[in-house]
Amino acid sequence: MSEPTSIPNSAQPAERSPLPLLYTYRRCPYAMRARMALLVAKRDFNAHEIELRNKPAAMLVLSPKGTVPVLQIEDGQVLDESWDIMRWALNTEESQPWWRLSQTPQNLDLLRLNDCEFKRHLDRYKYPERHALDAAGRGAARSEAVASLLIPLEAALQFQSSLGGDKACAADLAIFPFVRQFAAVEPSWFEAQELPALRAWLTTWLSSQLFTACMIKLPPQKAVRFPRAET
Repeated sequence: MSEPTSIPNSAQPAERSPLPLLYTYRRCPYAMRARMALLVAKRDFNAHEIELRNKPAAMLVLSPKGTVPVLQIEDGQVLDESWDIMRWALNTEESQPWWRLSQTPQNLDLLRLNDCEFKRHLDRYKYPERHALDAAGRGAARSEAVASLLIPLEAALQFQSSLGGDKACAADLAIFPFVRQFAAVEPSWFEAQELPALRAWLTTWLSSQLFTACMIKLPPQKAVRFPRAET
């Protein structure tokens, strides 16, 4: 898979030259997919790591719904949906295959399942107290999450290493952060499931330099030039 080959040591202060500005939150899976797409496309950008309890007023002006990621492009255009940010980021000659390979009917269906059914069940499984779920209800949410997406993903990855076939694509970038979140709730339980192809895919992404680069810690509440390793 195409990814950065070296990781910078620290973030550098944002430069004065106009660059896209990404409001982000390190642990948010939607923000992860946006950052990874920007890195794949070798897009230089500034990043503002927000604090959830003290969201920047400037971000709320751009996107009153108050969720990340939010990307302000140099021409003033604002994108506040992660998939739109990915589409914009990957619209370069070099990175276009990442987008094109994600647009198959199968991948678009997996993306829909991830962002709708799976995300709903994942939230109930990870945060049962927020949904007034007892142990049985939490277990049911876990089972529904597996059935809604993880089993279809296992089938899709049985005979190929990535959702783009032998090459990674935007669908991998978009779905991986959510599967990562699910697997981290009960790691031992997840490891015991009959999902060998999915686990191998997840392990590959977790150990990738692209993911490491995406997850570099930034100073909060300050726009900085996001580090980008060169290939």
